[in-house]
Amino acid sequence: MIRFALAPVLVAVTAALSAAAPAWAQACDTPSGQPVPRFVTLKFSEVRGRIGPSTSHPVRWEYRRQGLPVEIVAETSDWRRVRDPQGEESWMHRRTLSGRRAVHVIEETGLHTRPDVESPETARAEPGAILWLERCRSGWCRLESDGIRGWVIAAHLWGTYAYEQAAAPDPESAAGPPCHGARSVAQEAAVQGAAGL
Repeated sequence: MIRFALAPVLVAVTAALSAAAPAWAQACDTPSGQPVPRFVTLKFSEVRGRIGPSTSHPVRWEYRRQGLPVEIVAETSDWRRVRDPQGEESWMHRRTLSGRRAVHVIEETGLHTRPDVESPETARAEPGAILWLERCRSGWCRLESDGIRGWVIAAHLWGTYAYEQAAAPDPESAAGPPCHGARSVAQEAAVQGAAGL
């Protein structure tokens, strides 16, 4: 049986993070036009996380794992404040991030042939393993690494949204991160202001 194991992920560079900037509202009036928060991955095998959004800010972390999932919690036009699977936050340039999704395994789990705990396992993933995310449904996610594919319970993974972890989708909730086709907070305020609401 194949086992996916933890590889070195990050190296501490400085001891303290500067005062945290507040996370931005979940609206599409962000500089990228995309929802915040959202999950992305590291594009390169070495990426620096800085204490602020510029190259003049000191490096806090040096990440050494291409494909590591991170969550964007704030952004400027060129910089993204990200949270890693251990909860550490730093700023990364947008060029160092990819929209391809991956997950970080929280606890040892089997990759099943179907989204069913009774189905055979194709591989086992150890805590800290990183696997590519193909899709999620009914509380299960289909993952891939080195040509090996299988279904894992989404609750065993870091890098999935609440709607992906839900065993039964809530018909009232969004089918993705907020803001798919919806107005941004600023656009909604402008429309209501123009209408006298």
